[in-house]
Amino acid sequence: MPQEDPHEDSLSADDTNQSIQQANLGASESIRDELLICLLQMTRLKATPCSETTLMAGLPLVDQLLTPELFVRAAARAGLDAKVIKRDLLEIPDVVLPIVLLLDNNKAVVLKAFDKAQNQAVIVKTTIANSDDDAELNVSLSKLMGRYSGYCIFVKAETRFEQVEELFSKKKSDHWFWSVMKSSWRIYRDVLFASLFINLFAVATPLFVMNVYDRVVPNQAIETLWVLAIGVFIVYLFDIILKGLRGYFIEVAGKKSDIILSGFLFERVLGARYDQRPSSVGSFASQFREFDSVRNFYTSSSISALVDFPFVFLFLFVIYYVGGPLVWVPIIALPLILIYGWLMQKPIKNAIEQTFVASAQKNSTLIESLVGLESVKVLGAEGSLQRLWENSVGHVAHWGQRMRMLSLSVNLFSGLIQQVANVAIVIMGVYLIAERELTMGALIASVMLAGRALGPISQIATLMVNYDQTKTALSALDDIVSKTQERNPEKPFVKRPSFKGAIQFNKVNFNYPDEKQAALENISFTIKPGEKVAIIGRIGSGKTTIHKLLLGLYQPTEGSILFDGIDSQQIDPADLRAHMGYVPQDVILFAGSIKSNIVYGAPSTSDADIIKVAEVAGVKEFVDRHPLGFDRAVGERGQALSGGQRQSIGVARALLGEPTMCLLDEPTSGMDNSTESLVKKNLSGALKNSTVILVTHKMSLLTLVDRVIVLDGGRLIADGQKESVIDALKKGQLRVTQP
Repeated sequence: MPQEDPHEDSLSADDTNQSIQQANLGASESIRDELLICLLQMTRLKATPCSETTLMAGLPLVDQLLTPELFVRAAARAGLDAKVIKRDLLEIPDVVLPIVLLLDNNKAVVLKAFDKAQNQAVIVKTTIANSDDDAELNVSLSKLMGRYSGYCIFVKAETRFEQVEELFSKKKSDHWFWSVMKSSWRIYRDVLFASLFINLFAVATPLFVMNVYDRVVPNQAIETLWVLAIGVFIVYLFDIILKGLRGYFIEVAGKKSDIILSGFLFERVLGARYDQRPSSVGSFASQFREFDSVRNFYTSSSISALVDFPFVFLFLFVIYYVGGPLVWVPIIALPLILIYGWLMQKPIKNAIEQTFVASAQKNSTLIESLVGLESVKVLGAEGSLQRLWENSVGHVAHWGQRMRMLSLSVNLFSGLIQQVANVAIVIMGVYLIAERELTMGALIASVMLAGRALGPISQIATLMVNYDQTKTALSALDDIVSKTQERNPEKPFVKRPSFKGAIQFNKVNFNYPDEKQAALENISFTIKPGEKVAIIGRIGSGKTTIHKLLLGLYQPTEGSILFDGIDSQQIDPADLRAHMGYVPQDVILFAGSIKSNIVYGAPSTSDADIIKVAEVAGVKEFVDRHPLGFDRAVGERGQALSGGQRQSIGVARALLGEPTMCLLDEPTSGMDNSTESLVKKNLSGALKNSTVILVTHKMSLLTLVDRVIVLDGGRLIADGQKESVIDALKKGQLRVTQP
């Protein structure tokens, strides 16, 4: 029940503002994402609870906060359909409540109910984002209206059709590209409307010329000439305005589609399962870049040509009206242009496919060479790569030239047919004039109209050529979109806002994609919350693979992995990783400063927390010696730092947020002895409450753990207390390489 306030009738503006601020802000003084808090409340009210991490992961936040537009995208992850609407508060029907009200000063509240007669509104009292403790608060409706911005967010639970296969299939049939294009149908409707008048105006010039030659010149009707000229100038004025508007509308639709589709494609790339990643980054980048050609084809060049195409018949009718039998010339020319364009499609398609393959190889060679330039120079492999590059460039040049020449032939043939058609019309017109069946003005008008009639056909022929290139590029983009995603919208995850750190492998088998040999076979073990465990074994025994499975980068081929007793496939990967710290063997840094790399996954981290983890990881040891300190640039991929320095940053990055589970994969392999000793000592204290799984070949790091698991050839051959396992290794009782 709402909390009653006996003084509600006399509640002042300040009191109401304070109540709303309490509903928005809660007790903490830190920066709050009020829209996120409102969304979390709506998920609970709509019985679709989700964690903060699930809703926020991967969204392009603005200053680490949700915007109304991002609210809609985040709500979809919780199975909610949200829409931002401008609506007067008193016009909001009760049936749509609860809704989110956007207030002034970037505030927001969830409105659960209101009573106009009693001047009362019930809003949900907001606590901190990670709390499920919601309460209701009465405020003055009139005062709430004073702070209401006029915009609200309607939220409703999406209807799911698991049991209705037909409707479900229809829902799934919406194509990612065409559904966005259809969303701009109103703009294209306006483009069609503008094109109607533009093509009607195109008839004005030929008719003006015809009347001048046939009526003005023979009769010396100067007044008529000026009347016609003024009329044509007016038509030209409207024509240029409409052409400008049409071009603007097409560009607006293209921009809208570009923003939506580009964001969607990149989201699909980042959201794809790790085992769906491309085998060649260069080839993948080449495919992704083809989006520009697809977007340009469907939002610019094709629209103009297709919109103008129906008006070909209008021009043919006008030619027939003024020139009679002259209309047969363009009628014969039209199919000739289209047939030649159709005949060229197959050889052009083959050339395009070959060009795509060669371009992908070329791009792959370039990226691999730049990324591994140091190794290339050390190995003296410049010649091999130069040969591969020149072969790829030669292949691209050969097939690219063939494609361009075939495309050029279509344009040349279209131009030839247009010129021949004009000459044929003139020849036929002369005979008709001689027989007094045609006037001079009608002949000139027919020539001009024939050019307008054949123009769109020539564009269609060119589009037929470009269509194959666009179709190939769209097919490549379909491959990107079709990649299996980590989050299946039809498969809700179990809400896990926190973890204790218990881990269990239950008869886990795993094969890497396209690999027949198993990386792990029948692996079973249990790790208690807070337990410190090391995994040792030969190279390629599956140690790092266990880390990747724990991180949810891969899923077991057989068996299951449980976290706190829940199967990992029932847990949102973002929730899982938010409670994990991970230090890989090869720490990858991003262009920027040391500070930006430490907080790369958590930009809102306070400076105090940054300094704290930097001290534990040994980052302060080299930061304090540099004049720029934490602002020192790391270079691309961290190349401005040593391997040990990169590892220190990786350790600091992993310790942010005091993770429940910490995965360390050779965390000090690049460090000197003194730095390693410092980091090891600091980690003992920093990870005392965390579950730790350490992969190492260094005996010195085993002081961080109490238990050791030994793998060999993907099989678990020993699991026990550190001292007993190490003693067995020393005595040769286990046939594994000693760490």
